[in-house]
Amino acid sequence: MQKLPHTGLKIGDVTPDVLVVGDPARAERATAWLDEPVLLADQREYRAFHGRFHNIPITISSHGIGAPGAAIAFEELIVAGGQRIIRVGTCGGLRPEVVAGSLVVAAAAVQNTGYGMLTVPDGYPAVADARLTLALQAAAQADGRAAHCGIVVSSDSFYPGILSCRPQYEALAQANVLAVEMECAALFIIGSLRQVQTAAILAADGNVLHSVEQMDSYQPKDGRVAAAVDAEIRIALQVLWQLRQNEK
Repeated sequence: MQKLPHTGLKIGDVTPDVLVVGDPARAERATAWLDEPVLLADQREYRAFHGRFHNIPITISSHGIGAPGAAIAFEELIVAGGQRIIRVGTCGGLRPEVVAGSLVVAAAAVQNTGYGMLTVPDGYPAVADARLTLALQAAAQADGRAAHCGIVVSSDSFYPGILSCRPQYEALAQANVLAVEMECAALFIIGSLRQVQTAAILAADGNVLHSVEQMDSYQPKDGRVAAAVDAEIRIALQVLWQLRQNEK
């Protein structure tokens, strides 16, 4: 079988249902929910596992930080066999109700990445699959977690620079954009281009209107965030399992 250049995955090794996360350590952590997890590939920031969730085969893979690198992972996961991809990640809240530990289901993403500018025409929407999005909402509610659902913004910048092209958080919040993150727009664009289902559920690790991203204030390992990450992994796996059951 052909080995793909960046992820090290082999064509045919990836299951139709895929869960993706940013951090390779989180990908490994998510295998705790799988039976008989096996490492498929571990190359650069991309670490992928195969296992079974309630007897449904699942691939879990990391995609790293930022749209360009994540897009490479999404493209190679699809070539290797992925047909339905859910991103389980973190975000910074923009609306006041999105605080550390909140869950956000991203229905669409404001495109603020260089990757998108180089990949699709200006104004091309970055939209999640409606069926997957609704399923994530329902599964979160069934899990006892209230999840906000709506638009997020995907940005290439994390720590503040000196240029004014950074997203205007206050204006985005007034426009009811729920949160900021870095990879959803790339995932949704690729889903549209390659005709695969994509969606995302995110755990808020704080609110950037309250405290802008800084090294001394960013606390992604807060206990509330860790609990929300565990919940969103469980919710996403449940959605993939349920949809596969419905297709039998």
